[in-house]
Amino acid sequence: MSTPRILVVEDDDALATLVQYNLEKEGYDVAVAGDGEEGLVQIDERLPDLVILDWMLPKVSGIEVCRRLRSRPETRNIPLIMLTARGEESDRVRGLDTGADDYLTKPFSIPELAARIRAVLRRIRPGLADDRLTHGDIVVDRVSHRVKRGGKEVHLGPTEFRLLDYLMQHPGRVFSREQLLDAVWGSDVYVEARTVDVHVGRLRKSLMQHSDVDPIRTVRSAGYSLDLEG
Repeated sequence: MSTPRILVVEDDDALATLVQYNLEKEGYDVAVAGDGEEGLVQIDERLPDLVILDWMLPKVSGIEVCRRLRSRPETRNIPLIMLTARGEESDRVRGLDTGADDYLTKPFSIPELAARIRAVLRRIRPGLADDRLTHGDIVVDRVSHRVKRGGKEVHLGPTEFRLLDYLMQHPGRVFSREQLLDAVWGSDVYVEARTVDVHVGRLRKSLMQHSDVDPIRTVRSAGYSLDLEG
């Protein structure tokens, strides 16, 4: 599965919309349920890859949703992150004891939530996490070979795709043309070092179609680096 599906069960409409908008920008497929009962119905209809669950929910509480999911074989292994306004340690322990994989106290920042999601997916379903690379507003989906920036599709040739994939694995690190040649073209292929400049130029142009922020830094006499302040 190339795009992890996330279900957000949250009765605060504004927060649910904010979380949905930002996670979709990160490249996830996001559904929203406004109460615990609706959340359980949606999970029955289509199993998500991860559930973000508010503790205080109408109809069926978050802790009860968590308990029910953990008691059924088909939903037992769905990763679960609980959101709560309660910061008390006993509540946090109770949430984790009931089967939550992680816990976030409101108010929280979206980048922190995104980092927790990546960590949980990496831990529980490594295949899912490794199929996608994210840096700032750039998302690389290795399964479908698609790239998005700020939620908009970016069309790349195979060499530019491999180049971006490699830079995305090491954000901020400066690579010489020779290192990029080895990594992207292979050490047994003879390609002029200047070829790297041409492909970096093409990649840069494609990535800047929907944004005026240049994600690739040219370091004089050293090489190139993917350097987006995310």
